[in-house]
Amino acid sequence: MRHMILILGLAAVLVLSLAGLRGCASRRPPIEIFPDMDRQPKLRPQARNPLFPDGRSSRQPVEGTIARQAAWDGSPENTGRHPGTTNDVEVLPVPVTPSLLARGQERFGIHCQPCHGPLGDGRGIASRYGMIPAANFHDPRLVRMPDGEWFRVITEGRNQMAAYASQVPAPDRWAIVAYLRALERSRLGTVEDIPEPLRSEWRK
Repeated sequence: MRHMILILGLAAVLVLSLAGLRGCASRRPPIEIFPDMDRQPKLRPQARNPLFPDGRSSRQPVEGTIARQAAWDGSPENTGRHPGTTNDVEVLPVPVTPSLLARGQERFGIHCQPCHGPLGDGRGIASRYGMIPAANFHDPRLVRMPDGEWFRVITEGRNQMAAYASQVPAPDRWAIVAYLRALERSRLGTVEDIPEPLRSEWRK
C-alpha cells in the first residue's frame, strides 16, 4: 500500500510539472502537427498574379453578376416594415390566395409545428420532451401583432426561437404568416366573419 501511495504521488508531481511547463521564447517556428489551415496559399489584394495577362490578383466580377445588396431592397415584402421607417405593416403586402395558404401550411408543418403544434397552441411534440413551451398563437397579445412583426419574428427570431431567415425565404415567411392568421380565424372566428351569402351554408 505504501508503494502504491508513493507511485501515485510521483505520478501527480510529474503530471503537474509537465502541465505547468509553459515553455520559453524561441526564434524557431513551433512544430505544427495539425496546422488547421492557419496558413493557406492565397493572393493578397493588389498583389501580383502571374496567372492573368494583366498580372493583377484583384479581378472584376464576372459579367452578369448581381450584387447581393442590389437584389435586396427595403420594400415591405423583404422587411415587413413600411419603407424608410421602423413601423411594421399591419397586413400582408402580398395577395392571399389558396396556393399561398397551402404553401404556408406546408412550411408551417416543417418549421413551426414541432414546437407550436398543428393548431398553433404551443403544444408541439417538442414540449413533450421537456423543452420550454412555445408561444400560443391564439393568445390575444399575439393575435393583435401586425403581420409585419410576425414576418420579422420568423426572420430574426425572438426569445428562445431562433432566426429562420436562412432556412425560409421571404415569400414562404409571408405564406406562413397567412396560414397563422387562418389558424387564428379557425379558433377565434365568429359567425360575423363569414360573408353573408355563405352563412346559410355554414348553418347547415
